[in-house]
Amino acid sequence: MLIFAQRLKELRLEKKLSTMALGKEIGVSDMTICRWENNVNDVKGEELAKLAKFFDVSTDYLLGLED
Repeated sequence: MLIFAQRLKELRLEKKLSTMALGKEIGVSDMTICRWENNVNDVKGEELAKLAKFFDVSTDYLLGLED
């Protein structure tokens, strides 16, 4: 899910958030955010939905299914 990792990092940087700040917003650790952005771990459905809501984008956008 390389496209997810890239889009997540882009969105986070656009909002000028640290991994720790984003993690606090959606209820995960900063290490989890780092692992997603480095394509080490896959995001789960619940966290994906929280990210989409927080960034005001669709889950399809985050997953690279739409632009």
